[in-house]
Amino acid sequence: MLICANLNQPWNSTLPTLALLQKCRTLTDVNQIHSRLITTGFIRSQVLTTKIVLTFSPSPFTPLVDFARYVFFTYLAFRSPKQDEDPFLWNAVIKSYSHGREAQEAFIILCLMLENGVPFDKFSLSLVLKACSQLGLLKEGMQVHGLLRKLNFGSDLFLQNCLISYYLRCGFIGYARQLFDRMSMRDSVSYNSMIDGYIKRGMIDLAKELFDVMPLENKNLITWNSMISGYTQLKDGMGLALGLFEKMPDRDLISWNSMINGFVKCGNMEDAQILFDKIPRRDVVSWANMINGYAKVGKIDLARSLFNEMSERDIVVCNAMMAGCVQNGYCGEALEIFYHLQRNCSLQPDSATLLIALSAIAQLGHVDKGLALHHYLKQKKFSLGGRLGVALIDMYSKCGSIKNAVLVFEGIKYKTVDHWNAMIGGLAIHGMGELAFKLLMDMEKLCVEPDDITYIGVMNACGHAGLVKEGLICFDIMRRVHKMVPKLQHYGCMVDILGRAGQIDVARKFIEEMPIEANDVIWRSLLSACKNHENIDVGEPAAKHLITLDSCNSSSYVLLSNMYAGLGMWNAVSSVRLMMKERNLKKIPGCSWIELEGTVHEFFVQDKSHPQVMEIYSLLDSLSTSNSEVTPYVHHG
Repeated sequence: MLICANLNQPWNSTLPTLALLQKCRTLTDVNQIHSRLITTGFIRSQVLTTKIVLTFSPSPFTPLVDFARYVFFTYLAFRSPKQDEDPFLWNAVIKSYSHGREAQEAFIILCLMLENGVPFDKFSLSLVLKACSQLGLLKEGMQVHGLLRKLNFGSDLFLQNCLISYYLRCGFIGYARQLFDRMSMRDSVSYNSMIDGYIKRGMIDLAKELFDVMPLENKNLITWNSMISGYTQLKDGMGLALGLFEKMPDRDLISWNSMINGFVKCGNMEDAQILFDKIPRRDVVSWANMINGYAKVGKIDLARSLFNEMSERDIVVCNAMMAGCVQNGYCGEALEIFYHLQRNCSLQPDSATLLIALSAIAQLGHVDKGLALHHYLKQKKFSLGGRLGVALIDMYSKCGSIKNAVLVFEGIKYKTVDHWNAMIGGLAIHGMGELAFKLLMDMEKLCVEPDDITYIGVMNACGHAGLVKEGLICFDIMRRVHKMVPKLQHYGCMVDILGRAGQIDVARKFIEEMPIEANDVIWRSLLSACKNHENIDVGEPAAKHLITLDSCNSSSYVLLSNMYAGLGMWNAVSSVRLMMKERNLKKIPGCSWIELEGTVHEFFVQDKSHPQVMEIYSLLDSLSTSNSEVTPYVHHG
């Protein structure tokens, strides 16, 4: 609500109204201003209405922008234009579109100006080009380009730079280069736009060519930083980037952060740390880069040490630390940071934070924590229509609460293919193949286009549920209806479906007829099926082929050994174990998790690291003793 105007001013003074303009924020405020303008007659004051348009049009508050446009088009726009009139008001309104909502309207306003004989200048045209580039309006932008040439604006350096930027934003780098080459005069903006355009498309050689011919006086920090960014994209580009960095006449924070980020990306944390120690001033990006880098190479202790060292943190750094913890299996620590954020009023978790937290909960299997986080999402009114909804479905599925996953899925009004994929994947985890297949049919009915992941999920579900016919139908729909070329994963799913169903010979023939060569995963799937169904005729040659493909993977040897053991071929078992010993291969121990009162306990085979190991073994011994003392009941007929 606005404070009322100063009553000491005379009623016919515009000063109280002008004072109120700065305090406007809401639709109610705008309505009060509008009422005052009408009742005082100031609505016809050109000075006051001009001031309203100039004050309100760049506002971040939508009601103010809408009112500025209303006032302009109702009272100012279509007065008889003078030939030499400055179009600054029209430009203000065009800018409110090109830099805000409904950018396409900027082009329409330019058309209105032309139709009504309103003079325009290069700023009018530059604003319309910005709107066209923002929306990728190729035809409209080219019409503006044609207008420039027709009205002899074409040689204006400012407008030529706008055109280069427009063509680059629309993806037409060839047109941009043609325009650049024809320019009679170029400045640093011209060169920087082209260099940046090449770098964003990975055309580093062409960017370097321009950088080398660019006059030294035109090179500025943007130029040097762009080239450093380009070199860091190359596989072996850090040497070139470092050479350029050392030649720079001046450096800013972006220069230092680009170099640190480049070393982080290639896993060279030693050089990244050297630069981090030398940097004159660090910002949150510098810290986040280093934390992210140490987490990626598994040095989570160093990442955490840097995180603790920071005097001030923002949400980006917290997200980097949380993501690092999750990547390295420290999900509990990631959640501790998240809960600290929830308690700290100065920092609010964003969507990225919540996605990481949901991933941590999914890995831990803590459904209670998942329910609490779901409640937080509702409380804070986060939308589940995007990635958060997908992550929530995935979390509930992995925590064993498929019912909650279904409720979330059904509650999302506008579902993307990712939501469908998450739900299908969840049903697959729980062995609900029939429901997963039904969801695929529902997608067909609702005209939701499936993708690669959809079919992998459905075929996985069919394999676990023993639905051979449905799996074959799925594979057929994928190829014939959606004209998708199956990938290796899809072929692997089909081999798994056939193998689990005991159709070993069909699975082997399927592999032999595949248009792409089967990898070790597919052969291991076939070998596992052979072991389960005691088919040594197919299993033995499959195992030998698998060992030639991946001789260092112990699981292939273990599967072959178990298959021999199941058939009582103990000499063959000894031979495989000897082979493993000679090649220094060890079986990866089995692992189990159990959640008790909110704590997840992890157990490996023959592992005695649990803090309560003595009590556990004592209890197991007492159970086995009591079982051995039970006398079996024998019925004497």
